[in-house]
Amino acid sequence: MLYVTRRAEFSAAHRLFCPELSDEENHDLFGPCSHPSGHGHNYVLEVTVKGEVDPATGMVINLRDLKQVMQEEVLDQVDHRHLDIDTGLLDGKVSTAENLTVAIWRRLQNRVGPALLHRVRVYETARNFADYYGPESR
Repeated sequence: MLYVTRRAEFSAAHRLFCPELSDEENHDLFGPCSHPSGHGHNYVLEVTVKGEVDPATGMVINLRDLKQVMQEEVLDQVDHRHLDIDTGLLDGKVSTAENLTVAIWRRLQNRVGPALLHRVRVYETARNFADYYGPESR
Protein backbone atom coordinates (compact mmCIF):
# COMPACT_ATOMS: atom_id res chain seq x y z
CA MET A 1 0.00 0.00 0.00
CA LEU A 2 1.35 3.41 -0.99
CA TYR A 3 0.21 6.81 0.31
CA VAL A 4 0.22 9.98 -1.79
CA THR A 5 -0.55 13.47 -0.48
CA ARG A 6 -1.55 16.63 -2.33
CA ARG A 7 -1.44 20.03 -0.61
CA ALA A 8 -3.46 23.15 -1.45
CA GLU A 9 -4.07 26.50 0.20
CA PHE A 10 -7.16 28.66 0.53
CA SER A 11 -8.22 31.76 2.40
CA ALA A 12 -11.56 31.89 4.15
CA ALA A 13 -13.40 33.62 6.95
CA HIS A 14 -15.53 32.05 9.66
CA ARG A 15 -17.08 32.72 13.03
CA LEU A 16 -16.99 30.36 15.98
CA PHE A 17 -20.47 30.72 17.42
CA CYS A 18 -23.17 28.49 18.91
CA PRO A 19 -26.61 30.01 18.36
CA GLU A 20 -27.92 28.29 21.51
CA LEU A 21 -25.52 30.35 23.62
CA SER A 22 -25.61 34.02 24.49
CA ASP A 23 -23.05 36.41 23.02
CA GLU A 24 -21.30 36.42 26.39
CA GLU A 25 -21.21 32.61 26.58
CA ASN A 26 -19.88 32.44 23.02
CA HIS A 27 -17.17 34.94 23.89
CA ASP A 28 -16.27 32.96 27.02
CA LEU A 29 -16.03 29.77 24.95
CA PHE A 30 -14.45 31.03 21.72
CA GLY A 31 -12.86 34.34 22.72
CA PRO A 32 -12.34 36.86 19.92
CA CYS A 33 -13.07 34.13 17.35
CA SER A 34 -16.77 34.69 18.12
CA HIS A 35 -16.71 38.31 16.89
CA PRO A 36 -19.94 38.93 14.92
CA SER A 37 -18.08 39.80 11.71
CA GLY A 38 -15.90 36.69 11.91
CA HIS A 39 -12.20 36.45 11.17
CA GLY A 40 -10.05 34.79 8.54
CA HIS A 41 -7.34 32.22 8.04
CA ASN A 42 -4.98 31.12 5.32
CA TYR A 43 -5.80 27.43 5.49
CA VAL A 44 -3.68 24.57 4.20
CA LEU A 45 -5.47 21.44 3.01
CA GLU A 46 -3.70 18.11 2.67
CA VAL A 47 -5.45 15.16 1.08
CA THR A 48 -3.82 11.74 1.36
CA VAL A 49 -4.98 8.81 -0.74
CA LYS A 50 -3.80 5.23 -0.64
CA GLY A 51 -3.67 2.35 -3.05
CA GLU A 52 -1.55 0.03 -5.05
CA VAL A 53 0.79 1.42 -7.68
CA ASP A 54 -0.56 0.80 -11.17
CA PRO A 55 2.23 -1.07 -12.96
CA ALA A 56 1.40 0.62 -16.28
CA THR A 57 1.45 4.22 -15.00
CA GLY A 58 3.63 3.92 -11.91
CA MET A 59 1.02 5.91 -9.97
CA VAL A 60 -1.54 5.34 -7.24
CA ILE A 61 -3.52 8.26 -8.66
CA ASN A 62 -2.73 10.83 -11.28
CA LEU A 63 -2.00 13.92 -9.17
CA ARG A 64 -3.50 16.06 -11.92
CA ASP A 65 -6.82 14.30 -11.30
CA LEU A 66 -6.54 14.68 -7.52
CA LYS A 67 -5.74 18.37 -7.96
CA GLN A 68 -8.83 18.82 -10.14
CA VAL A 69 -11.12 17.04 -7.67
CA MET A 70 -9.79 19.12 -4.77
CA GLN A 71 -10.33 22.27 -6.84
CA GLU A 72 -13.88 21.41 -7.88
CA GLU A 73 -15.14 19.89 -4.65
CA VAL A 74 -13.41 22.11 -2.09
CA LEU A 75 -11.33 25.05 -3.24
CA ASP A 76 -13.89 26.52 -5.64
CA GLN A 77 -16.42 26.37 -2.78
CA VAL A 78 -14.34 27.87 0.05
CA ASP A 79 -11.54 30.06 -1.28
CA HIS A 80 -12.12 33.72 -0.39
CA ARG A 81 -15.52 32.89 1.10
CA HIS A 82 -17.12 33.06 4.52
CA LEU A 83 -17.51 29.42 5.55
CA ASP A 84 -20.64 30.09 7.61
CA ILE A 85 -22.43 32.28 5.09
CA ASP A 86 -21.26 31.51 1.57
CA THR A 87 -20.69 27.77 1.34
CA GLY A 88 -23.29 25.47 2.91
CA LEU A 89 -20.37 23.10 3.37
CA LEU A 90 -20.76 22.86 7.14
CA ASP A 91 -24.53 22.37 7.14
CA GLY A 92 -25.10 24.64 10.15
CA LYS A 93 -22.30 23.17 12.28
CA VAL A 94 -19.83 25.41 14.11
CA SER A 95 -17.04 26.15 11.63
CA THR A 96 -14.20 24.64 13.63
CA ALA A 97 -11.21 23.07 11.90
CA GLU A 98 -12.56 19.72 13.07
CA ASN A 99 -15.97 20.14 11.42
CA LEU A 100 -14.40 21.60 8.29
CA THR A 101 -12.08 18.60 7.97
CA VAL A 102 -14.95 16.10 8.19
CA ALA A 103 -17.01 18.14 5.70
CA ILE A 104 -14.13 18.12 3.22
CA TRP A 105 -13.74 14.35 3.64
CA ARG A 106 -17.40 13.89 2.75
CA ARG A 107 -16.99 16.01 -0.40
CA LEU A 108 -13.95 14.01 -1.56
CA GLN A 109 -14.59 10.44 -0.41
CA ASN A 110 -16.25 9.19 -3.60
CA ARG A 111 -14.20 11.24 -6.06
CA VAL A 112 -10.60 9.99 -5.65
CA GLY A 113 -10.82 6.61 -7.37
CA PRO A 114 -9.10 4.39 -8.18
CA ALA A 115 -7.31 5.32 -4.94
CA LEU A 116 -8.99 5.35 -1.54
CA LEU A 117 -9.20 8.44 0.62
CA HIS A 118 -6.93 7.91 3.62
CA ARG A 119 -6.66 11.25 5.42
CA VAL A 120 -7.81 14.84 5.21
CA ARG A 121 -5.75 17.36 7.16
CA VAL A 122 -6.72 21.00 7.54
CA TYR A 123 -4.26 23.49 8.99
CA GLU A 124 -6.11 26.46 10.41
CA THR A 125 -2.83 28.04 11.47
CA ALA A 126 0.78 26.89 11.29
CA ARG A 127 0.36 25.44 14.79
CA ASN A 128 -3.23 24.12 14.71
CA PHE A 129 -4.57 21.40 12.45
CA ALA A 130 -7.18 18.64 12.40
CA ASP A 131 -6.87 15.17 10.85
CA TYR A 132 -9.75 12.94 9.78
CA TYR A 133 -9.32 9.34 8.65
CA GLY A 134 -12.96 8.63 7.94
CA PRO A 135 -15.70 6.85 9.84
CA GLU A 136 -14.11 3.40 9.50
CA SER A 137 -11.12 4.48 11.59
CA ARG A 138 -13.11 4.72 14.82
